[in-house]
This record gives sequence, structure tokens and C-alpha cells, in this order.
Amino acid sequence: MDRIRVSPGPAANAAFRYGTVAGAVPGLVTIGLLYATGRLTLALAAYTLFILFPVYLVFVATLLSSWLGYGKDSTSLRPVYQERGSK
Repeated sequence: MDRIRVSPGPAANAAFRYGTVAGAVPGLVTIGLLYATGRLTLALAAYTLFILFPVYLVFVATLLSSWLGYGKDSTSLRPVYQERGSK
């Protein structure tokens, strides 16, 4: 039996946007607090902000996308080529 695929709607888009912001704010606050308390030097805070924080956001986006139903598998792929003479 074939599975019915329903694409996520506007509510999922808003939830993804809100979830991304909700994931980014605690990360930024944590980096700021660690820097303010002296546990991170300026160089380490910059490294964390520009190298590690984007990786953290990718993980947040990955978790949110799979939770909200944006995940795709090989069954949802379509060919991306044009047939000859179809112009």
C-alpha cells in the first residue's frame, strides 16, 4: 500500500521559524554568559560564535525539520532532467 505524502503547511513553516529562533536564543545567551563570566576568552568566544554555533543551528534545524515532517526520503525524488526535444 502506498503512503500518502502531505507536505507541511504554513503552520509548520511558522513553527520551524519559531523553533529556530527558540533554539538560537539560548545558544547565544549561553555564549554571552560564558564570555561575561570569564569562562571564555574573546578568541574562544569568537570561535564558538562563528564556527560552533552554526553547526549547532544545523542540528536544531535538522531536529525541527524531521519533527515537523519536512524529511524526505528516496521515494520522494523525481528526475531533474528534460527529455530531448521538449523545449
